[in-house]
Amino acid sequence: MRRNTLIYIVYITAAIISAIYPACFSHAQEYSYTPIKVSEEKVKVDGRTFYSHIVMERQTIYGISKAYGVSIEDIYRHNPSVKEQGLKKNAVILIPIQEQRQARLDSLTSIITKEKTQSIQPLRVHIKKWYETIEDIAAAYGVSPEAILKANSLKGKKIGKRAKLVIPPSDGYVPPTQTHETGTEQSDTLKAITRTDTTSAKPAGFIPKTEIKASLLLPLKAIDSTSSRNHMDFYSGVLMAVNDMVEQGTDVNLSVHDIGWSMNDVSSSEIEQSDFVIGPISTSDISSLITAIPNAKAVVSPLDPRAESLTDIYECLIQAPTPQKTQFKDLARWIQEDIEDGDKVVFIKENGARLTDSEAMMTNALEASSIPFGTFSYSILEGREIIDPLTALMSLENTNRVIVASDSEAFVNDVVRNLNLLVYNQMDIVLYAPSKIRSYETIEVENLHNLRTHVSMSYYIDYQDKEVMNFLMKYRALFNMEPNQFAYQGYDVAKYFMSLCAEYGDDWKQMLEKSDRGMLQATFMFRRNGGQGYVNHGTRRIIYENGWEIRNASEKPQP
Repeated sequence: MRRNTLIYIVYITAAIISAIYPACFSHAQEYSYTPIKVSEEKVKVDGRTFYSHIVMERQTIYGISKAYGVSIEDIYRHNPSVKEQGLKKNAVILIPIQEQRQARLDSLTSIITKEKTQSIQPLRVHIKKWYETIEDIAAAYGVSPEAILKANSLKGKKIGKRAKLVIPPSDGYVPPTQTHETGTEQSDTLKAITRTDTTSAKPAGFIPKTEIKASLLLPLKAIDSTSSRNHMDFYSGVLMAVNDMVEQGTDVNLSVHDIGWSMNDVSSSEIEQSDFVIGPISTSDISSLITAIPNAKAVVSPLDPRAESLTDIYECLIQAPTPQKTQFKDLARWIQEDIEDGDKVVFIKENGARLTDSEAMMTNALEASSIPFGTFSYSILEGREIIDPLTALMSLENTNRVIVASDSEAFVNDVVRNLNLLVYNQMDIVLYAPSKIRSYETIEVENLHNLRTHVSMSYYIDYQDKEVMNFLMKYRALFNMEPNQFAYQGYDVAKYFMSLCAEYGDDWKQMLEKSDRGMLQATFMFRRNGGQGYVNHGTRRIIYENGWEIRNASEKPQP
């Protein structure tokens, strides 16, 4: 048999699938460093208020003075030992609060007092939620954005989460594109609108399709016993999606190309005539395909997160796997949703270790948010000696939201053990971590539950979900085996794009950014990347609850 591309025209079929094994995905890379953060702790000494700053590794007196807006002499005057002996790691120093900083802390009270004396109508105070913009709040209360900014002495539209905004009397403001009811009830519904971002009615001008033409390019190597088991599983998931579409009345003409040996025989005309192409897998093969066939309508990268870089170049490329950095952005967003007044956010890193990709991406996500956070570094060799300085950085009365993003299993395990000691000492701690923490075998699961660990993931299968259970039963009946993550991914990718194509016809890409949908194991939230291709920003969230329960905390967008 010739070692060339095998082409199958599939309307509905079944495949014989080999035993399957899970695999790990590669991740993107970013690098950054944490600047000095202004402390949230304040103390009074001789009637004067000071910031209580904990000196971290590699901090300088110059950097601290710039961060707090004070002179070096001011620091020396209130900390004589620093001038004599220099800065010492984990030492607590007093930073005087300047008058202008104190004035900003009291500004909200002054604004409210002023408005109460000048306005006959009762004032309203709105606590900003993380997903709201000034336009959202203005629409909810019938007040122009400019009026809200003026009432709160704000110069720009960037407002921190949970900021208290004085809402002036209604001035008859009507949003340019939609009308909101006045009152907080409408404001509370904005989250559902923002997170789902779907349309319930089909827009005018879209003609549904009853026949879809798609192509699947996978390195199956199906001509001998060396066929790829994971890719065959992906293929079986695609077949399940085809079956669903046929049952719903849509014919699917699926051309399957085995590119395990070469892509030389892939037909240009066939790719150009396809409504969309799923595959190839690798970044190099995707680039080669689009370069050779630039008129492809849509090429979906189904498995490799590294292909995200190609969306900067190719407008037709759609990146289905969520990039790892999106997990960290979601963790920062999650903390923003959860944090309350008085809570502390602490990012724990390994002292003396190379800055890992994960820590760099987590740092970027935190710095891009409005979350005030402290950084605590230590090495495993320091052992239990870190309990006291770590406690000094935390709140004894409120919740401590701790982040760990190290790639070292030994270090993460040590962090989890130390945090559990603090929990047993009655400290309120919630741990936030990326999905890798679930793969660390040395961590005791009980400790993750004690810390109410919050994990953001690219993929998660909720076996209590009715759609998942239905897929599982059908897959078992058809293939006489259990589906793995590749089978779920094949189904999710194929079903999503087939459904979109059937629903909106030839112009389905126009609705891509408005079609956020929760599938079996993935959430698809595609957004344009710099005007070129599309990248998936969907994530899944789980919480290790007390009582050994793992709760699916994801909001699942529905079509």
